[in-house]
Amino acid sequence: MYDEDELAAIREAREEWESETRDPARERFGERKDRFATVSNLEVEDLYTPTDVADIDFESDLGFPGEFPYTRGPYPTMYRGRTWTMRQFAGFGTAEETNERFHFLVENGQTGLSTAFDMPSLMGKDSDDPLSDGEVGKEGVAVDTLRDMEILFDEIDVGEVSTSFTINPSAPVIYAMYVALADQQGVPREEIRGTLQNDMLKEFIAQKEWVIPPGPSLELVTDTVEFAAEQTPKFHPISVSGYHIREAGSTAVQELAFTLADGFAYVEDALERGMDVDTVAPLLSFFFNSHNSIFEEVAKFRAARRIYARVMDEWYDAEAAESKRLKFHTQTAGQSLTAQQPLNNVVRVTIQALAGVLGGTQSLHTNSFDEALALPGEEAVRVALRTQQIIAEESGAADVIDPLGGSFFVESLTDEVEEEAMTYIKEIREMGEGSVRDGVLAGIEQGYFHREIQGASYEYQERVEDGEEIVVGVNKYASEEDTRPDILTVDEDTQERQLARLAEVKSERDDDAVEAALDDVRAAVEAGENVMPSLVEAVKAYATMGEIMDVFEAKHGSYRETAGVV
Repeated sequence: MYDEDELAAIREAREEWESETRDPARERFGERKDRFATVSNLEVEDLYTPTDVADIDFESDLGFPGEFPYTRGPYPTMYRGRTWTMRQFAGFGTAEETNERFHFLVENGQTGLSTAFDMPSLMGKDSDDPLSDGEVGKEGVAVDTLRDMEILFDEIDVGEVSTSFTINPSAPVIYAMYVALADQQGVPREEIRGTLQNDMLKEFIAQKEWVIPPGPSLELVTDTVEFAAEQTPKFHPISVSGYHIREAGSTAVQELAFTLADGFAYVEDALERGMDVDTVAPLLSFFFNSHNSIFEEVAKFRAARRIYARVMDEWYDAEAAESKRLKFHTQTAGQSLTAQQPLNNVVRVTIQALAGVLGGTQSLHTNSFDEALALPGEEAVRVALRTQQIIAEESGAADVIDPLGGSFFVESLTDEVEEEAMTYIKEIREMGEGSVRDGVLAGIEQGYFHREIQGASYEYQERVEDGEEIVVGVNKYASEEDTRPDILTVDEDTQERQLARLAEVKSERDDDAVEAALDDVRAAVEAGENVMPSLVEAVKAYATMGEIMDVFEAKHGSYRETAGVV
């Protein structure tokens, strides 16, 4: 963007500024730190100039919003057309309680629903399973059968609302329930909108919620992709999630690289199934973390779009623009929240949310200030939602497309993040001998991802303990005052109420119809056919989550036992 004479003049002027202006000031006043770096420990200079972005080609590296390589945003008008979807995560206790919270959020201006499930549901266990005792409804809503889904969406039209489901090993069952619910409500399947997290590769890399081994898990994910392409084209069957990779302790670069590698792995598996890349790719969505280093996060989001566009074009021969346009949901960083001085979290979340907006997110969840202590209470949820609304309506951040584009610092950092992430992605591809999918599976088996994330997490914690990384209210500006707010508690009788409903469903349903439906699921699994059609019919017969997931464990074995996790 600059000719060589201009760059030479800028370099000369900078050297003069350093020696005559900056260095005397440094000697007189000093600097706060010996070294400045992002949360991920990428070193940052004191000043950036055109010389730091001399290699950027505007048209091929930046371009314009809504055009390849989408660095500046996936849509031409971005938030000037409509703001991002404000999708606050909600779920606790029974379906009735979560339905009440859904209505509360919609009444306060939320524009999309996002569902949190309890641990038994996440792990494919029924509430009456002995392993579920004490966990029912504790960290999300309990869903055992279609009856719970009916109550969860009582007086909510699934044809009008977009719903996200944060669930993985048992995601196909929840998806089947949502499709069955749409059928009940008379909503055409092609009209239902939403997102299923359903990212099993990320589970084996970071979050560690699994039921069956990686290979069969990937097959099941691809079943949902194939079914979605045919039946629910507006519903995203996978949200490829870097959020939990970051929460496990990764750097921003690792989060980006491992997430995109997982996405490419899903594409490759679907292609091997015989699907067309321009059918598969538009169904994918992505889910990123937004941490405290605002410029690093913006650079990560911009680099994500550019890498994805180029790889889909060059490696997978995607032709449709929609296949190269990465779209993502953002959640503010849960691991950054502190139990000490929890109101400080309001500020952290605001900075992180602003980074998501400046980076061009399509939907956003802002964490509540009390989440380091418990499930969020109504006041904290309202503040979290109002944070997004203030950014959208009052800050001006939504008025300009890619407002940090062209910043010497941000463009330089975007390039650096892109280069380091691509180094990881290429290494993973080499591990798979040319296949990203095989490289991801090999990396899981060999512990590659665990080692990389653990090393980054350990290094960060060392910096916190040494005081190099400041956490306000924890290792600096600490207070002895008790600043804990009132917190939400789940009723002690939640488990009893859920068990009573499950028993009622089991007593009222047609047991012969349930067994016949489960036999159809078994037959599909044994034949290697897509299991989604049989899952939809099984949930309509009110087969339970646990009964359905037991079919897959019986076929593929329990990975909990294989991996030493019970």
